[in-house]
Amino acid sequence: MKPVEPGLVYSFTIATELCHSAEAFGNSGVLVLGTPALIGFIETAAERCVHAYYERDEASVGIGLHVRHVAPAYAGALVEARARLIDVSRRKLGFEVEVAWRDTILLIGTHDRAVVDLRDFLNRAGFAALRPITQNAA
Repeated sequence: MKPVEPGLVYSFTIATELCHSAEAFGNSGVLVLGTPALIGFIETAAERCVHAYYERDEASVGIGLHVRHVAPAYAGALVEARARLIDVSRRKLGFEVEVAWRDTILLIGTHDRAVVDLRDFLNRAGFAALRPITQNAA
């Protein structure tokens, strides 16, 4: 990984849909945003925050998560996912993360990622026999 310092921030907005609702994840009749969807949003924000710092054939994978889902928002809300890099320890990256709707924090916490050699990682997961690995653009 190229040198990166804590303080880096990335955010993006997403127009949510019913597929992001708690109902879509099995909680029948609950049409607010589901925790699994919000976790996916913060994982995306954290990965995008540091993506430009990967060396060729590197990627990052989630290795830790501590979040609280503290407020509801309806499926269909426009939400913002944010990640701020707070710790760099060799190949481990720590982030403060949150998802907000308007002025309301929906989910808040921390997320850890590890920088991996993508080819080795996928080989360990058994993907080598399934398909060729696409090279990351550096």
